[in-house]
Amino acid sequence: MSSTSKYLGDEADSLLTYECRGIPRSALHLPGPDFIDRVVSQSDRPVPVLRNLALLFDSGRLRRTGYLSILPVDQGIEHSAGASFAPNPEYFDPEKIVELAYEGGCNAVASTLGALAAVSRKWAHKIPFLVKLNHNELLTYPNLHQQDRFGSVRQAFEMGAVAVGATIYFGSEHSRQEIDYVSEMFEEAHALGLVTVLWCYLRNSAFKKDVDHHTASDLTGQANHIGVTIKADIIKQKMATHTGGYRALNLGESSYGKFDKRIYTDLSGAAEDGSGGHPIELVRYQVASCFSGRSPMLNSGGESKGSGDFEAAVRTAVINKRAGGVGLISGRKAFQRPMTEGVQLLHAIQDVYLDSSVTIA
Repeated sequence: MSSTSKYLGDEADSLLTYECRGIPRSALHLPGPDFIDRVVSQSDRPVPVLRNLALLFDSGRLRRTGYLSILPVDQGIEHSAGASFAPNPEYFDPEKIVELAYEGGCNAVASTLGALAAVSRKWAHKIPFLVKLNHNELLTYPNLHQQDRFGSVRQAFEMGAVAVGATIYFGSEHSRQEIDYVSEMFEEAHALGLVTVLWCYLRNSAFKKDVDHHTASDLTGQANHIGVTIKADIIKQKMATHTGGYRALNLGESSYGKFDKRIYTDLSGAAEDGSGGHPIELVRYQVASCFSGRSPMLNSGGESKGSGDFEAAVRTAVINKRAGGVGLISGRKAFQRPMTEGVQLLHAIQDVYLDSSVTIA
């Protein structure tokens, strides 16, 4: 039995042998060593963007596979530093964040402007930097859910970063404003040769009905589609847990957006009401929403729960890979534990993408 199968336990057969019945793999632009030549080179991306994207794909343990493993640590702002680093206080020092990504064999390290700037002359030439340019901070009282600028594209470029990232809270009252300024950031980033990565998150209390639809495949898929429309080179999305978000928001006298039941029945392997659907089908719909994979999709690794983190991380990686995703961007499960264990967890994720027996469903 492979290490992947051992981590998956009773779900091994279901996750490793499933074949998608909704959107076929033949309809996607799938990850691979030739992805930039085969897919991205057809776009209008400037040559320096292609060069920096190639640098991302040619770094770390997954180099030249067409897959990505990225360590993101912006939680010091997004979730507050004390709450994030109390489990492992050494990560108050941004150099430890970069060291974890480097020793963990990641393709890149993603963090705040200040964190990466603090160690850029020592590390920017050793591991690709992805600078996160906007954040939601939790010191404002009462707390808000709004992504504001914390830095400029020019600052990221001058420190030697190869990529910039930003979050848009789709569905929030501030989403139109965020779409506007992030679009401008991405235009400038491409002009300077930087890769653009978009955290495509939903945020609205109305999305919480009988279940929390912030991770519904149909709603997150639409967020992805808007994200690639503003020319995100890579999409970061929470892994879908179910579908039927649009249907739930259109029950009774409620009216929201537009949807077609075939999203569920034909494209996601679910019932007309959105129930059911294999996890790989749900993530496949997220990938297809990224221009059929022309902009590859990373899934986020989720929060750390201590016990069971390795199993959860490998499960997420298997679903992402088999759905046609490009990798994981996993932070808290790695840095909220001793560095040696964090490195092991990152390697366990990467081993899924290095395992040729884990195929596209």
